[in-house]
Amino acid sequence: MDATLADLIGLVYTIATLALVAAGLALVFGLMRVINLAHGEFIVLGGYATIVGVQHGINVWLCILVVAPLAVGLFGLIVEWLVIRRLYGRMIDTMLATWGLSLVMTGGFSMIFGSTTTGVSNPLGAVSIGSIQLGGYSLFVIAITVLLFVAAALLLRHTRAGLIVRAAMQSGDVAAVLGHDPRRIYQLTFVVGSMVSGLAGGVLAPLTGLAPSSGAQFIAKAFITVIGGGASVVSGTLAASVLFGTVAKVFELLATPMVGEIALLVAAVVLLRVLPQGITSRWLKGWA
Repeated sequence: MDATLADLIGLVYTIATLALVAAGLALVFGLMRVINLAHGEFIVLGGYATIVGVQHGINVWLCILVVAPLAVGLFGLIVEWLVIRRLYGRMIDTMLATWGLSLVMTGGFSMIFGSTTTGVSNPLGAVSIGSIQLGGYSLFVIAITVLLFVAAALLLRHTRAGLIVRAAMQSGDVAAVLGHDPRRIYQLTFVVGSMVSGLAGGVLAPLTGLAPSSGAQFIAKAFITVIGGGASVVSGTLAASVLFGTVAKVFELLATPMVGEIALLVAAVVLLRVLPQGITSRWLKGWA
């Protein structure tokens, strides 16, 4: 019984980390149709911001929950102002520009932090449930992911700001007629998506060692999760995370973590072959 509970919590943790990694990209792509291929590097930047903050004596929780999102949000504001705002509606150009940005960021990380892997210590110890011990930080990752997606759903569905953002993404002209500046809305959306990516990097910093090239592992999983989920930001990302996370965890338990990663990719290919527009093209329509 205890072993089953441990496996179940491990499954939820796998789903949560996948959803957390994809959340920032889902916001930017789902609401703006901008594919940020530097998303992985934005996550890495959040991780490095956490590490640098801890090294300078700032409380680790403050670094994870405040410093990392603010640092990446500020960087996202600069990127949107210099690059992204000139490319709205030009998806291929945006992909090429952000791919180039990812290469520049990777090189910058190497120059500043070197090529070695670094990280921060896990701030939480083990938690006992019955006769088993679970990582307390894993439970924190699950909790922060749930809170993030609940907040996103409430914001998009039940607030005036969320309604304005969704309206602007449907038609910038209509938003302008109603007195709202579409460019300002696009800018704010990109900054919020960047902050969510920074939060993901900060949260994952104590779990995974960071290297300048770590962004590649994040963008791959985030991209297939967002595309597999479809147009709906919250429900699509969660549905794809549940599907892909479950497949990966089951095959990991049956074989090895590497087999789980391969099974996740295969599941993504099969899903996109069956549902090219993602899960929410057929189910969960009308959800946030």
